[in-house]
Amino acid sequence: MLHYKPLARMLTVAAFLLVLSACSIISEDESSWGTIKNEGVLKVATSGTLYPTSYHDDNDGLTGYEVEIVREMASRLDLDVEFVEMGFDGMLPSVENGTVDMASNDITITEDRKDKFAYSLPIKYSYGGAIVRKEDLSGIQTLEDLKGKRAAGAASSIYMNLAEEYDAEAVYYDNATNDVYLRDVDNNQTDVILNDYYLQTLALKAFPQFDIVLHPDLFYLPNDQAVIMKKGNEELIKQVNEALQSMLEDGTVTELSKQFFDGADVSQKPDINFEEE
Repeated sequence: MLHYKPLARMLTVAAFLLVLSACSIISEDESSWGTIKNEGVLKVATSGTLYPTSYHDDNDGLTGYEVEIVREMASRLDLDVEFVEMGFDGMLPSVENGTVDMASNDITITEDRKDKFAYSLPIKYSYGGAIVRKEDLSGIQTLEDLKGKRAAGAASSIYMNLAEEYDAEAVYYDNATNDVYLRDVDNNQTDVILNDYYLQTLALKAFPQFDIVLHPDLFYLPNDQAVIMKKGNEELIKQVNEALQSMLEDGTVTELSKQFFDGADVSQKPDINFEEE
């Protein structure tokens, strides 16, 4: 009997701590969405330099396909949006550490990222293209020809990861605008830009002064893009997906796609034969 009471107290305290821990897990998710609702603001990481997904117009206003999707989504959730502009390599860490609530910047859904992050419903279906010099296609016919070529891009993007897999020499840029990338291929500072096909098509159209082209035969890596959030924020994910689903169903996403992608509907999967990886 002399030893029972201390043991009982220890078991009681342990049980209490387990209950408290379970409550904190539940409340963490609830408070994430609850804090957003109470403050009335959704904090979203984006680049502001990726035309036509996220860029500044002639009046220096932030706009773009995903910027306007997020604005409409937030409006349907009765929230304002605070966009936090940063380079791509800072977006996922900012989501993970809670600096922002989500990131939206042509972010591809990958199995590796699913370990730490949650995705919304897809808002864009796309695939990779390659910008090369017009005169000789930068000596590239297939992905295997990337070996030894200077590939330009943003650190940690799926396209630069792919370039490195094929032994290209990676040339990294920190949140640079399209004209910087394109000029460097044109003047032989780099050889190729691997990136999203739709983005590259519009970039070339916006800067016709460069002697570069979209490779006519190199299409690869079909992928889906979505808004990315921290894994475990289930109520936030649920609210975002409900808003996006309504936008997909009523044609809002298609309308925005055609507005920003020169009439193309990127909310539909492409029908194309892709280069084998």
